Amino acid sequence: MDEAAISSERRGPLIARLRLRDFFGGDRGNGDRLRDDGQSRRIVLAGESVDYRLVRARRRTIGMQIGLSGLTVRAPRWVSIREIEAALAERDAWVIRSLAEWRTRRREVLPRAWKTGASILYLGRELTLAVHPARKREIAADLLNLSVLHPAAADERQVAAFVGRWLREEALRLLAPYVAEFAPRVTTDAPTLKLSNARSEWGSCNQHGTIRLNWRLVQLPPHLARYIVAHEVAHLVELNHSPRFWKLVEMLFPGHVEARRTLDDWTALLEA
Repeated sequence: MDEAAISSERRGPLIARLRLRDFFGGDRGNGDRLRDDGQSRRIVLAGESVDYRLVRARRRTIGMQIGLSGLTVRAPRWVSIREIEAALAERDAWVIRSLAEWRTRRREVLPRAWKTGASILYLGRELTLAVHPARKREIAADLLNLSVLHPAAADERQVAAFVGRWLREEALRLLAPYVAEFAPRVTTDAPTLKLSNARSEWGSCNQHGTIRLNWRLVQLPPHLARYIVAHEVAHLVELNHSPRFWKLVEMLFPGHVEARRTLDDWTALLEA
């Protein structure tokens, strides 16, 4: 949905997560938990054809949610399609506007073609990929380009794998110092840091002191990656999202509220 929010979810052992759903909504409780994967439908709103997913849920009202995957409508089983589409028609302006806003948030975060001229996101900047044949493998980033030297420069799969490994190494190089800086301020125990490839969360922290951070954080502006590290480090002490937790986050990262809002524009990274 249009308004960002952060919440926690518990599954199995105690663990706090910063999830994609925390920014634009998702299942929050048993009363509105998805019963199935939904039905794909199409409607014309304000002269524009709009695809949406209809999910029959245990609820009393018709709910509309717009995110990276498009428009999802949740409705009680007893509500007819005519009533659902009448409700959509009443909010056609909001639907069209919100879908357009979410489309602008989609970014070509990784190249579709791993060759010179493609765009790639690094440290919050959109760089141009420059691939050159060379005997030695090497990657260098400047303000405009990500230059890749590789013996098999024409082999896109090899170039993609090489750049992917480099991005993960860069993520660890960027994030480890943040963890080392923040952790001693809240605990005497050094946490274990691991990288993740999750598609629904920026990071997580469990009761054993293990922090997992998404390698895609290296594609965010550094101050946002820094905020997420502060968020997860705070979970070493407060494995929840209580007022005490947010006070701890603010101590580690003053001005965290604005960072939380800004993150909403970068959620497409997690689906890359």
